[in-house]
Amino acid sequence: MSFKAPESLSEQIAQHIGDQIITGKLKSKERIQELKVATDLEVSRGSVREALLILEGRHLIDILPRRGAMVAEMNKTNVQALYETYIILLVVLATKVANTWKPGQLDPLIEQLQKMRAIANSSSDPEAPERVVKAGFDLMRMAYPLAENPYLEGILEDLQPAIHRAYHMALTVDNNALSYSMTFFAQLLEGVVKRDIPKVESALKDYGDHLLSIMMDALEH
Repeated sequence: MSFKAPESLSEQIAQHIGDQIITGKLKSKERIQELKVATDLEVSRGSVREALLILEGRHLIDILPRRGAMVAEMNKTNVQALYETYIILLVVLATKVANTWKPGQLDPLIEQLQKMRAIANSSSDPEAPERVVKAGFDLMRMAYPLAENPYLEGILEDLQPAIHRAYHMALTVDNNALSYSMTFFAQLLEGVVKRDIPKVESALKDYGDHLLSIMMDALEH
């Protein structure tokens, strides 16, 4: 039996605000007023303050002296630095899994990819792109136990919300982003299954470069 503690109120508030940032309802550099959030959600300012610290650690907001909290800016410099770091970390994760997996351990990941394909093929579902993105993060999390590196896991989880925000923007501006993502996941998992490290590295680099290119173009407008 495993015990899972319920999410704290601060974590729930952080997720609520985080979703608004990820989906673009809260824009870059927009102020987040602690008192207004507390009033709107009918919670204490202390809980909101804790939530804002959580969001700062997830790179979704900046807390500035005498100015308070504001949504982290999404500019070319920040996005490029984010993707460069994230892809390097994913290469470490995928390479470790490729080198160490044992029979049967990849089955859940393969099943997850099949679920993602089914979602992507649901043309009648307007939420399909976002569901695929979330399923992709779940696929990444399934790989954590195989890598056996809690430090790597912690850093990737801290970066995940900021990457999710960028993914959401990419899906909004590029109609081919979903199909490209599915091709990437298939190539990546194939490389892991075959323990083909060059293929793993190539798939991740190409995917990162592609998404970064989309983001750079979008930020120009």
